[in-house]
Amino acid sequence: MAVWNRRLHGDRHKCAGMNRIRVFVGLSYDDLTPGGDRRSMVVPLLMNRLAAAISTSLFVLGLSAAAAQEPTLATVLDRAATYVADFERQLSGIVAEERYVQEVKAFSRRSGCPAEATYTAILRCRGQLTTPIRLELKSDLLLVQAARKWVQFRDVFEADGVSVRDRPERLTRLFLVESAASRDRIGAILKESARYNIGDIQRNINTPVFALQILERSNQPRFKFKRSNDRVPDGVKKEPALPGAFRTSTEVWAIEYEEKQPGTIIRTTDYRDLPSRGRFWIEPDTGHVLISELVARNRAVHATVDVSYQSEPLLGLLVPIEMRERYDDHRGARIDAVASYGRFRQFQVNTNETFLINR
Repeated sequence: MAVWNRRLHGDRHKCAGMNRIRVFVGLSYDDLTPGGDRRSMVVPLLMNRLAAAISTSLFVLGLSAAAAQEPTLATVLDRAATYVADFERQLSGIVAEERYVQEVKAFSRRSGCPAEATYTAILRCRGQLTTPIRLELKSDLLLVQAARKWVQFRDVFEADGVSVRDRPERLTRLFLVESAASRDRIGAILKESARYNIGDIQRNINTPVFALQILERSNQPRFKFKRSNDRVPDGVKKEPALPGAFRTSTEVWAIEYEEKQPGTIIRTTDYRDLPSRGRFWIEPDTGHVLISELVARNRAVHATVDVSYQSEPLLGLLVPIEMRERYDDHRGARIDAVASYGRFRQFQVNTNETFLINR
């Protein structure tokens, strides 16, 4: 089973407005003590009640003002769309170094396992492993544009400590030599980025900014959005490797999404729809995305990709710092992966000469 990405369009999402509440505070003279000096009692009593009324009114008005200032969901999504457009444009000139560790916990179970075989062969046939298969990659990760769409490219330069020899030729072929259609080039970039994936589940959605396309203005109509009270992605079951990753303040909005239109962004290898859902953790005043959660699931496969963003002072923008993944299929295969990012710097494509990355 496999999960592949695809980009499409749809209708606009609408959100209801807000209701206003008015509160009135009244005074009564009926509870004054009979036979007493009404003048000596009325003034203090009225003053006390008036002070209480003013205090209550100010408190209620303060709450109303705060409620009136809270943006609607539609406003926050519009701000997020603007932010993502600016983010993609700014990140397109930046390259990050990625340390990416994949572990195959189990293979898919095979049928017809031999009754008489070595213990290891039987385990493998059943999809079990005596020890996980592990691969550590070091890559340059960059955002490139093809067919007016942004695609993230993983340029692997080291696999398990061994240098990748054909790197210069691959870069030249992808970005300088080929004159194929833009759609073919997108496919080539995605295929190249996934060439070192391990395990039984094929995938090319394992790049950190992939989920942000859901918030693009042209793609938002494909999804249903609503607020959530969850503070941490479901896929983050243990303490993150990096300090502060996958943690947000209470002011940040958690917004759920669910893909509703056919022709989904992610598809299986036989081109069947694979609807995505998940959540974004967004600053409501700015639209900044602090955490993304992507879940793609059907009867055959379950994929989860969580990404945490933090500010990079030298660049003046939020950048991905950690990505966590898990993939399972219905035959027992499981793959876990963790990636971390650093060394953000400029890169340049010179179409007349060479592909340059300042190391």
